Parts: sequence; structure tokens; C-alpha cells
Amino acid sequence: MTIIRSIIQDMRSRSGRVVQDRFSSGSASAVAVSDGLSQSCWANMPQELLREVLVRIEASENAWPQRKSVVACAGVCRSWREITKEIVKIPEVSGILTFPISVKQPGSRDSLLQCFIKRNRSTQTYHLFLSLTNALHDDGKFLLAARKFRRPTCAGYIISVDADDMSKGSGTYIGKLRSNFLGTRFTIFDGQPPHAGAKITKSRSNRLLNSKQISPRIPAGNYPVAHISYELNVLGSRSRGPRRMQCIMDAIPASAIGPGGSAPTQTEFSVNNIDFFPSLPFFRSKSHRMDNSLSGPLASQKDGLLVLKNKAPRWHEQLQCWCLNFHGRVTVASVKNFQLVASPENGPAGPEHEKIILQFGKVGKDLFTMDYRYPISAFQAFAICLSSFDTKIACE
Repeated sequence: MTIIRSIIQDMRSRSGRVVQDRFSSGSASAVAVSDGLSQSCWANMPQELLREVLVRIEASENAWPQRKSVVACAGVCRSWREITKEIVKIPEVSGILTFPISVKQPGSRDSLLQCFIKRNRSTQTYHLFLSLTNALHDDGKFLLAARKFRRPTCAGYIISVDADDMSKGSGTYIGKLRSNFLGTRFTIFDGQPPHAGAKITKSRSNRLLNSKQISPRIPAGNYPVAHISYELNVLGSRSRGPRRMQCIMDAIPASAIGPGGSAPTQTEFSVNNIDFFPSLPFFRSKSHRMDNSLSGPLASQKDGLLVLKNKAPRWHEQLQCWCLNFHGRVTVASVKNFQLVASPENGPAGPEHEKIILQFGKVGKDLFTMDYRYPISAFQAFAICLSSFDTKIACE
């Protein structure tokens, strides 16, 4: 491993900016970086030896921040990039978020991916981090950011892959969440098509996005991927507890949670985002993706859409409150806390309907945990959690 680490250090020193804790837009050309690295002896390693080296790096650097060494390898040159893409598995299989596109891909099938959200009340911004330890709070690996906006008839959140730039016209924009006037219904919009045949929602913001578009191959815009609704509370304060909510996942078939089921998996950012990653042109990863990913329209008419609903809490007589088991991941009682499971809309409930797909809860004044799993992505989970931050007088 000493030799492998020396290879990584050499590549990182030559590129000068291949790996960063945060992704920045910069002005260096990816071609120029690649040309500089081509002079390195490591860039001309035999393919068999190179693959063996990259396999060992990928296996040993299996958690952040060490994981950035894998990202460094993918930024070395074309041959390194292609082999790294073949080796690195998608989160659904590996349970690891490696490249930026991972936030748009379904989470792990085997376990919940643990994250946390930091809220800044003064700036109305929210930052999502991947947990690096089992603790409720650590330094974390930045994933996504959101900024709240208000209009006369609605409110919502702009979601970005940049911690500081949360504007809709930026190349860092990847989607948004928009509510109705009462804040009881929300729609999640993806900035690029979640699957082939996805329909774009026409709006004024689309014209701004399309004006920055470089190529029509992957159109940018607003594609509705989920609808969230909160049930009105007509029973008074005695029934106050976790808000009753339902999420219809427009981009995920109900069959995705069953045996052999699959969910659409985005494999590349749109061309609008390429300017944001000038020295890392490897995010069009197709490693271990599903055969039907982006290959055709979602079969919603045949299988139905995945519907998520609240896991029912139980009333604790001694504590006189509603209770849910968050397995130590939530420490502060709040109406914002929730757990979502798949709803058996068109048939009997099975074991797959008992698995928690998303849970969200409060652990501090402005700190919340967010744990999610397949078939939803970090982006979709983050947007659903953002909907819980709004005050909903009619639902409480």
C-alpha cells in the first residue's frame, strides 16, 4: 500500500487540483490536466497492473475522507478513468457514495445510509452531510445544499451541489422543491430527466436553464419526480403526533421494492453541470447500472407508482406521547420526526413494506439526522425532509 499511496500522491501533485473536499468550478481545462499527467510514468502502466492497483485502492479506501483517493484516480487520465468507472459500484450495490452523481442514484439495498442536515435560520439555508461515523454528529462529507425562497402564492427550496451557490441559473443547480400556499402539498422537481420519456414542466425558470444549455442531448428543466401531501388534522391536539404524510414517487415503480425489482438510476449529470466539474470529466459513470436505466419510459401504467407513507406511531401511556423507534438516531421529540415505509396500494403487505426507506428526526436545535435507503436517492430524500421544515398549522 506504500507504493500505491506514492502513486496517488504523485498524481495529485501533478494535477494540482484533482481532488477537493468540496467541488469548485475553477477555470483549468480538463484536457490540460490530462496532458500534464500523461508525462507521468504511472499514466502509462500496463492495463493488467493498473487494474490490480485500482482494485486495491478502491477496496482499501472504502470510507470518506480516504475515499477521495478513488476520486483522484478517476481524475488522472482517460485510461485510469475508464477502469475506475468499471470498478466502482453504484451506491445500491456498494452502499458507498463516491462521485457527485451518487446523490442522484438509489441508496443501498442492505442498510440505511446515515446522513445529517444542518439548518441556518438566519440565511434560510440547509446543508446535507454524509455521516463519517456512527455518532449523531461529526464533521461529515458535504453532499447537497438548499436555500428557501418565498413567493406570494408558494414557497420552496432550490437544491444545489455547491455549499455556497444555490441559484437556479447556476450550473450547480440540480433540482427544487415547491409547495402550495398552505404548505400542505409539495412537488419535487429534478433538473434533468430521471428516466427516458420523463415529461418536463414548462415554467419561466426553464427558459433560464435552457439559455445556458450547451447540447440538447440531455435537456435541462423541471421534471416532477415526487408529490408530497400532508394530511389535515381535524381531531385536535390529542391526536397531535408525527404529521401524516404521503409521498408518491413519480419516477419509481412500485415493483422496485419487490424481489428482482429495479429503480431508474441516473448515470450522468446533464451537460449544464459539466462546467462545474472541469477537471473531473468522469461522472458519466455506468458501472453496475441497471439494464433498464434510462432505457425507456417508466412503466407506471403497468406496475403503478411507489407510494411512501408514515410508519404508524404508538401511544405511550406512561410518557403520554406518540413514540417511534429510531434506534438511537433521534433524541429530541418533534412533530417533524417521521419514518416512511412503502404503502401496499394494490395488494397485501409483505416484508418489503416493513422496511424503513427514509427516517428523519431532530437531535439538536438546528441539527437533524436523515437516513435513507434504496429505492430513493439522497437528492429525493433531502427534498422530502425539506418539506418537513415548513410550519403547517392545519396539520398540527
